[in-house]
Amino acid sequence: MCGIVGIVGHSPVNQALYDALLVLQHRGQDAAGIVTCDEQGHLHLRKDNGLVRDVFNQQHMRGLSGNMGIGHVRYPTAGSASSAEAQPFYVNSPYGITLGHNGNLTNAAELKRELFLQDRRHINTESDSEILLNILAQELIRQDSLSLTPEGLFQAVSGVHRRCQGAYGVVAMFCGRGILGFRDPHGIRPVVYGRRDTPEGTEYMVASESVALDTLGFELVRDLAPGEAIYIETDGTVHLQQCVEQPVLSPCIFEYVYFARPDSMMDNVVVHRARMRMGTRLGKKILREWPDHDIDVIIPIPDTGRTVAIEMAHELNVKYREGFIKNRYIGRTFIMPGQTQRRKSVRQKLNAIALEFKGKNVLLVDDSIVRGTTSREIVMMAREAGARKVYFASAAPPVRYPNVYGIDMPAAQELIAHGRTEDEVCTAIAADRLIYQDLEDLVDAVRKGNPRLERLDCSVFTGEYVTQVSPDYLTHLEQRRNDLAKRKQDREYANLDLHNNA
Repeated sequence: MCGIVGIVGHSPVNQALYDALLVLQHRGQDAAGIVTCDEQGHLHLRKDNGLVRDVFNQQHMRGLSGNMGIGHVRYPTAGSASSAEAQPFYVNSPYGITLGHNGNLTNAAELKRELFLQDRRHINTESDSEILLNILAQELIRQDSLSLTPEGLFQAVSGVHRRCQGAYGVVAMFCGRGILGFRDPHGIRPVVYGRRDTPEGTEYMVASESVALDTLGFELVRDLAPGEAIYIETDGTVHLQQCVEQPVLSPCIFEYVYFARPDSMMDNVVVHRARMRMGTRLGKKILREWPDHDIDVIIPIPDTGRTVAIEMAHELNVKYREGFIKNRYIGRTFIMPGQTQRRKSVRQKLNAIALEFKGKNVLLVDDSIVRGTTSREIVMMAREAGARKVYFASAAPPVRYPNVYGIDMPAAQELIAHGRTEDEVCTAIAADRLIYQDLEDLVDAVRKGNPRLERLDCSVFTGEYVTQVSPDYLTHLEQRRNDLAKRKQDREYANLDLHNNA
């Protein structure tokens, strides 16, 4: 999962891009990058590993001149720790293109071979985003035109859709010409655009989430439709076109469960309201299946469990309390690059308030259970704080299958619910009782915000992928995401830390 942003303005956009990336930091903590284009058509790039606040200093910001630019925060699904994979990427032909990508291509290996054998293009990293950039560039070259037109650009995006499989939300900049944004034919990953009026004229922004627009004073116009592209010229002229014949809106349901900020709106669904409905439905399930429950208090696992927990407490007429204090300077454990870091960071990240646990039957509420490492650690923390019984509720159903669309859910064997019953998962995380959300209730909680969402990607729960995914690809993905690969990545990060601190 990554965050993307692009702005076409009438004044320097460096600060606005930086501020937008700060707002989108939850979508990726591995690396950050900004590239701008000045009036002479010169590009200015700064990218590196680390959080936004660490990658850019005052000197870097001064160097990012220009009224147009794009930015990216990176979250690696299964790649190198090297800063060479920080985005945006750049190719000089044709026109000079920089690109940032959120998602994952499931046919990246085949495309890489095609680019070398047919187009003589060299891919320098393990990132599928570099592959996508070169596919876009090659589709433009095939048109054999000296000028870049909106029509030619949309034809190139259509070519990308024909060749690329998987999920992608993309923002790209063409030197001195404009910014392009587009979304995969299933709309798995989100892309929105908005506008704001200034004394100099109207400015436009493309971003992963509407919250980036809100905080910078842009008005949300709408989400891009699946397969749709937007091209904004430097003078502010906007072009929109559907670039695929049969788009099918199938957004990733995990955006609503976990990844998106609650103050975002995605495909006309307010994320906060969707999570409230998840809590209501989970509370109703407990009343239906466990009417004589002995829950004394409901405590969320911050932050994404909070909204769900509040609504559960209301539905069950049980006290709601904040029982964990979160260290705001520790990253999200779910997207830590390796299992060792993930396990270590749980207790650094959370500390229990013993007063809220001692002698009570506690229901802990989280957004989901993936590996189970975090959940078990938190259950043990609750017991150590004096809880008499510890129950656990998940706003999502059991996660049994790997994600192939840009979320770092590991090899199937490393998912705690894969091959286990719910009772066995309960034992594995050391809880006294485990309550999972039913898939039908989860889908309804999201769809109630937008009844036109006929299909949602629920593949992590069902194993049914909305795009074509070969068994060979799943095997390849498992090899890259298993424990051994993670330990190797842990060592890479440790070496980077040593290098950066030297």
